[in-house]
Amino acid sequence: MLGWNVFEIDALRLLVTVARTGSFTKAAAQLAYTQSAVSRRIASLEKRAGGPLFERLARGVRLTPAGHVLHRHAVEVLDRLARAEHEMAAIHAGRGGTLRVGAFATANISLVPGALRAFSRSAPDVEVIATEGRSGALMRGLAEGALDLAVVSDYPAGLPSFDAVTTEVLLEDELFVVLSRTHRLAGAGTVDLRELRDETWLQDVSADRPTLLAEVCARAGFRPRRTIRIAEWTGKFGFAAAGLGVALVPSLAVRAVPAELSVRRLGDLAPRRTVHIALPAAAPLPAALALRELLREAAG
Repeated sequence: MLGWNVFEIDALRLLVTVARTGSFTKAAAQLAYTQSAVSRRIASLEKRAGGPLFERLARGVRLTPAGHVLHRHAVEVLDRLARAEHEMAAIHAGRGGTLRVGAFATANISLVPGALRAFSRSAPDVEVIATEGRSGALMRGLAEGALDLAVVSDYPAGLPSFDAVTTEVLLEDELFVVLSRTHRLAGAGTVDLRELRDETWLQDVSADRPTLLAEVCARAGFRPRRTIRIAEWTGKFGFAAAGLGVALVPSLAVRAVPAELSVRRLGDLAPRRTVHIALPAAAPLPAALALRELLREAAG
């Protein structure tokens, strides 16, 4: 056993430099040490190694067998440290490392992919890991350190608050209604929400908590006559296209609406949601801040 747990990095650099130059004097000159300081540090290293690391010759020094072993490991350690420093510098500059990004489903239709495309061009060495989820879960992921940035929405159940997470408004997103092409209101320029009082509504939230749909309908003076609960947008679109119901759809999702559906605005009674960028409150990554700027541009 060598008898130590941690090598001094300077001592390893000194070992490598002496081995390369073959001289305590030349190593001292390269590292801005005195020759006596080099001799003392090598002697200390040899004591910790349990024996000589250099043969002292008439002209210079050369590694002993034990010195060769330690020199090989020292070169590997110093190379790994240099690469670690380079990678950390790239992370701190926003040019490397990993960026973990979360977003809710409809933000992933065009908003987030567009920003990530621009980000990949400006920071090609940053590995992006994208996650989709509901806003509450994404906020928890940020608070627990599992995400570096998230795009979240206060729809349909509001945003939870975490001390470790900060949010800023990215955009206000108007909600439209989607109807079958054969629906009586499919050709209307704007649909008055009150004209939909007898419709079946497609939604994905549980019945035991308030919903945006219920609030919006209450403002229009009625309660939804019937609802069908469907989790995925593809299912909602399929039911709506078959004439089995109507659904609220955010403007962020309009691009994904199939051709069999008609998208109509709801005028003064149109509900709106707020989309936020969420970041860790303490020391967000430079790459996350760079993506935040691109999301702002995409939203603008």
